[in-house]
Amino acid sequence: MRIQSALVAAAGLVLPACQAVFVDDAWKVDWHLALVGAPQEQTTFFHQPVAASKASLLYTLSDKAILGAVNPKDGSLRWRQQLSPTNNSTSTFLRAAQDQNLVISAVDGQVAAWSAADGRQAWSFDLGGASVKDLEIVEIPEVNEQGGSKDAIVLTGGPLPTVQRLARQDGSSKWLFRDESGDSPFQLSVSSTHIFYISLHTSMLGGFKIKVVSLDPVTGHKIDQYTLTTESDLASPAEILSVGANSASPIIAWTDKARSTLKINVIGSKTVSTFNVDAAQDVIRLSLHAPYHVNAQPHFLVHYETRSQNWAEVYHVDLVKSTVSKAYSLPKLTGKAAFSVSTSEANVYFTRVSESEVTVVSSASHGVLARWSLKAAAGITLQGDHAPLHAVSEVSVKSDTVSAVRSAVYLASGEWILIRDGTPVWERPEALSSIKSAVWAYLPAPEGLVHELQIEGHSNPVQAYIHRVTRHIAALESLPAYLAALPGRIAGSVGLGSSDADLDSTNIFGFHKRVICATESGRLIALDAGSEGSAVWNVKIVNDAAPSPWQSPKLTARPDGTILATSVDGSQHRLFNASNGAEVAYTRSLLSSDLSLDVKYAYGLKNGKVVGGPIAEAASWKFSPGNGEEVYSMTPRPLDDPVASIGKVLGDRKVLYKYLNPNTLLVITCSDKTMSATVSVLDALSGSVVYVASHQGVDTTLPIASTMSENWFAYSFASQPTADGVKGYQLIIGEMFESPFSNDRGPQNAAKNSSEADYSYQPHVIAQSYRIREPISKLAVTQTRQGITSRALLAVLPESNAVIGIPRHVIDPRRPVGRDATKDEMMEGLMRYTPVLEFDPKWYLNHQREIYGVNAITTSPAVLESTSLVFAYGLDIFSTRISPSFSFDILGKDFNKLQMLATVAALAVATVAVAPLVCRLARYLPTHTDYTCR
Repeated sequence: MRIQSALVAAAGLVLPACQAVFVDDAWKVDWHLALVGAPQEQTTFFHQPVAASKASLLYTLSDKAILGAVNPKDGSLRWRQQLSPTNNSTSTFLRAAQDQNLVISAVDGQVAAWSAADGRQAWSFDLGGASVKDLEIVEIPEVNEQGGSKDAIVLTGGPLPTVQRLARQDGSSKWLFRDESGDSPFQLSVSSTHIFYISLHTSMLGGFKIKVVSLDPVTGHKIDQYTLTTESDLASPAEILSVGANSASPIIAWTDKARSTLKINVIGSKTVSTFNVDAAQDVIRLSLHAPYHVNAQPHFLVHYETRSQNWAEVYHVDLVKSTVSKAYSLPKLTGKAAFSVSTSEANVYFTRVSESEVTVVSSASHGVLARWSLKAAAGITLQGDHAPLHAVSEVSVKSDTVSAVRSAVYLASGEWILIRDGTPVWERPEALSSIKSAVWAYLPAPEGLVHELQIEGHSNPVQAYIHRVTRHIAALESLPAYLAALPGRIAGSVGLGSSDADLDSTNIFGFHKRVICATESGRLIALDAGSEGSAVWNVKIVNDAAPSPWQSPKLTARPDGTILATSVDGSQHRLFNASNGAEVAYTRSLLSSDLSLDVKYAYGLKNGKVVGGPIAEAASWKFSPGNGEEVYSMTPRPLDDPVASIGKVLGDRKVLYKYLNPNTLLVITCSDKTMSATVSVLDALSGSVVYVASHQGVDTTLPIASTMSENWFAYSFASQPTADGVKGYQLIIGEMFESPFSNDRGPQNAAKNSSEADYSYQPHVIAQSYRIREPISKLAVTQTRQGITSRALLAVLPESNAVIGIPRHVIDPRRPVGRDATKDEMMEGLMRYTPVLEFDPKWYLNHQREIYGVNAITTSPAVLESTSLVFAYGLDIFSTRISPSFSFDILGKDFNKLQMLATVAALAVATVAVAPLVCRLARYLPTHTDYTCR
């Protein structure tokens, strides 16, 4: 085995640098989910990107501050823009004027206009540190503008709230109104003659009064103001259901804390209409749906929800009398439902998507205009965890008849689906944009088989025999399915059946491993890495507590095919079956009985110090940062980190032995004040520091990425700008050896085997730094089953929205400095050291794709030794297969299996045909005596 490993490793050295992906493998061995995040109800709508066109796109500004346009036909992403790099914006708005080719966004302190067709920015306006509170479109014509200007009206918060009008053409400010009253700004509303600024005034009793200020839309001057006495009803701003944005919904609606009454005021008057809510029902949520087009009828719908039922009531507004009246009610239905509003000319339509059907009604009458039964597709049923949360719809009306409707519905499970006439058309798994933890589940075989053999090896002969018989009986269950699929696999292998992707359904190469993902909303989602990320199962584990300890749980994969989920505080544990997501009874003895989790130490952070020691004992050591620094990150060597060779073979056939301490822990500490960072490698069993390096001028506002593997580590950081104003980025590689001398194991010479090794001494460390052109946010290392294949360093480039794989020999810290490599060094694959590391285009794993918001990357070995699986997640999801030493253990796609079989068949036929002739000729040979052909 040692000889075989050495031969494969030597072959890997003479191969050229690894390529990210071959041309014929692009879009086949890798896949990418371009996501936008969870669509928000108030910033999602259908809109025609070109006024002359009847085709619409679906626009959204998600919870991740991603502005995107989705094709309603197939769910493909037409374009997207990342409006906030932090993805934690608290105020986001998106508006589009009717018959205009621009959509206008407002995120935090930035207002921008974008081309609705291609997403190009038309203009942007900086609010100067203020945060936007509302964004609306004014469609009031001015004297010098024909057809109306359709400008943007922006409300900002802060100590001095402002309202200003921005020109649609270039974003310039036309006027500015400042509110010096000290009230809290809430929202804007636009009528045909006024702009209404709504704010909240805190009363002496602690409640809130609604204050309305009317402004001249041309000059921005204050015209009038009035205050509604609402302090007895409003205990918090959350009790205001809606403020109408335009003359189609010129109302302010609110409810009391008990949700027993609904109160509505027509903006511009002081009259308040009161409507009682069904007291027999325990209403948990009210929502109001009103049209946005200014020429629509002033009708709106109020949706009531209980834990088991939902219904709605439609109201009409009399603009002349400033009154509100109830028009009709929609029946109560069991379960959850989502309502949406659409307009056609001046007519208003309400679409209801329930668990079983889609219905459309007119705002003028309660009669159902269209009804479609909801058809199940791709396992999606709008019930339970998949209940609809909110929707937007587009209604097609021909000859006063609703002929079709399509609704984009966001489900509680995180899927965003489009339903056309009751039939689900496409699905976007936007829940995957909020993954906080992901692990690779162990394969049922051969990893599962190895684990079963370990159990048998640690049992007595009787128990081992019983366990083996039970395992063989269980394996017979899959025999019928295997035999049924065998003809198809044979036909496909010679090009007569399905494609190669389908042939791997049995996972014989390990390409169909499952990635178990935990989202910040408290869901576990299993993805098939070999089937373009298709979801195998999706379960909800979060409870009703707020906040729940099961939001963003930490996951651990176990060799028995289960996934251990640990709560945020680490006090609770739950176990799930990786095959189907079913929960398994958990006991603490399960963790201690796991034979493959050979963990000998534990570590953690306590009072700003790193503490640790043997896992069976209390913390026996502590590591305190120096120079006023704080612990930034702790990176251990991976538990599953196989090593094919304990030494590095040099060009002169001597060996430089590796420092293979399984308990190494890389600790990075840094300080914002001194702009310094210290990198320390610890022995986590004893707490001794085996290596330390300090760096000055470190920009601690940017990520410091790090990783460990085998006997080497890597980290990257950004340095402060130099005198010439250039910010630098560095990548440092360090490799640890037992001794600086070849054929010398140093303190380990006395150790007879690895179990007797003592790694508490300081190894010989060789390190080199490289200047790179852009920052690295995350680092990882490829993994293979036996560690024979050369490793590659994976790096996430946030500025390029890319993931690259850097060949290990390119960043070998033993590269000669100041001279060319000798013949012996060239045999090792070494080359002359250069301080600048240019990223080769062949290293980009994502080739032409752009991967947004990747914040973590994880790898796993396939069954093939040559191949490592890569999974990167954040906003987008990206997965690929990488072979740092090329695919030396699998036939290429260009191998002609059919020709090989034909050649073998021809040889067999020729052998049978020629055999009698050989027998006859053999009789005439001089040496023939008594020869008989058999």
